[in-house]
Amino acid sequence: MFKRLIFIFLLGCGSTAIAAEEIDQAIHEELRGLVRGLEAAVNEERYSDLAPFFHENLLVTTTNQEVISSRAEIEQYFVRWFGPDGYLSKLDMKLESDEPTEFYGDKSYGIVRGAGVEKYILSDSRAYEMHTRWTATVIKDSDGKWRILTLHIGTDFLDNPILDEAEASLMYFAGGGLLAGIILMLVINLLRRRTGKG
Repeated sequence: MFKRLIFIFLLGCGSTAIAAEEIDQAIHEELRGLVRGLEAAVNEERYSDLAPFFHENLLVTTTNQEVISSRAEIEQYFVRWFGPDGYLSKLDMKLESDEPTEFYGDKSYGIVRGAGVEKYILSDSRAYEMHTRWTATVIKDSDGKWRILTLHIGTDFLDNPILDEAEASLMYFAGGGLLAGIILMLVINLLRRRTGKG
């Protein structure tokens, strides 16, 4: 009888562990869906669809280090940068987490980090690919859905294609200035010789 009770107890513990693992897996799948939905809305330029992915008390620091602190500001940010009168034409982004979300408390919130690739397309069709790192806090909202509470995206400013192009342009103009200076000196010397002042 005692052995049977132990067997039932162990069976119950095993079932509880499997059920908890299935719940965790379901949460992770929902969070992956949240990230994929966020990507799709940005890549398809559906900026008005972004707000529901974020908690109403959100705090976001974007790649260019702007701060967004309300749902209304999310669409405004994207329209300002990528709208008809924006500085840029389009953004394609891909986000990948390093590992599953780490849950805390009663699994009502968690922290996740990862890497991203953001491809910016300028109005003149030039494209720049930025590699980013991001950290997010996700929270189970009052309606039972998981949403992003905080998000911080950063990039290595020393490994920046826009900066690389600016440096290349600087070298180009510096080289052009040096060449122009040499030609000018040759012309001045030639003129001085012809006038007998050399």
